[in-house]
Amino acid sequence: MKKIFLVLSAVVMTAISVSAQDLATATETFNNGAMELQMGNMEAALTNFQSALEMAEALGEQGAEIATNCKGAIPQVMFSLAKGYIKDNNFDGALAQLDATIAAANKYENPDIAAEAAEFIPQVYMQKGNTAYQAKDLATAVAAYSKVVELDPKNGNALLRLGQVYGATGKLNEAVAAFEQAAANGQEKTANKQLSNLFLKKTQAAVKAKKFQEAIEFATKSNTYLENANAYRMLASAYQQLGKNADCIASYEKYLQLNPNAKDATGVKYTIAALAQTSGDKEKAKAYYQQILTDPQYGATAKQMLQSL
Repeated sequence: MKKIFLVLSAVVMTAISVSAQDLATATETFNNGAMELQMGNMEAALTNFQSALEMAEALGEQGAEIATNCKGAIPQVMFSLAKGYIKDNNFDGALAQLDATIAAANKYENPDIAAEAAEFIPQVYMQKGNTAYQAKDLATAVAAYSKVVELDPKNGNALLRLGQVYGATGKLNEAVAAFEQAAANGQEKTANKQLSNLFLKKTQAAVKAKKFQEAIEFATKSNTYLENANAYRMLASAYQQLGKNADCIASYEKYLQLNPNAKDATGVKYTIAALAQTSGDKEKAKAYYQQILTDPQYGATAKQMLQSL
């Protein structure tokens, strides 16, 4: 009976010895992870912490402290890796690492890291979109900016960029929708300017194609978002081509009001005077002819017209 007791005692002592050895190994592995972390070797640090956690959890209560320390360190190291990917413009790698960080932080009950990592995701998509836009990779830019808006529907900057990309790809309706959303989310001034310019380009194309009614519609739309002299200049030209003298005169007058020092101001005044004279508005014709009497190009003709009136 005594012999059996001695054998059992030996087995217990061996088990205690193995357990102590495993705890020492787990501790050493954790310390190696801490050392790699201090040296900035994030991947090596992460590998060590993950290995130490696995060993510590296998030890039960004996490894509880090491396991807790590992669970605190792992999400932070993963977050640091994600930031490194962002710095290197490895946006897809960063996004995958951020997702992994959030999963680990939630698993190990670290809500602060999970929340902070989640806040980075729209920023990474924004950077990805900006980089793609600069490289003229418009398809990637649209996808990235759209993702930002999906995650943060009130992100006015992302909506502005999305509108610009859609405009560059000729998707007018999508561009307008994005710019109008941007205007509703703190970017009204910039968005309206973009919308005005967008329709101004459409006006130019319509005038070039001699689609004057379309030009009038686009120029009017441009001025709805932000009045600008060029839109009124092209609007006047389109009205003149269609024989709508009164509208032409009104548009030219608005053009001069917004751009009184325009290089073609004298020519525009002569056109207004001539159209007014043709329309029977002698007073307006006289007023504009008198403004250009000293002009070397139009002065002599203006003097003759005044004499005839």
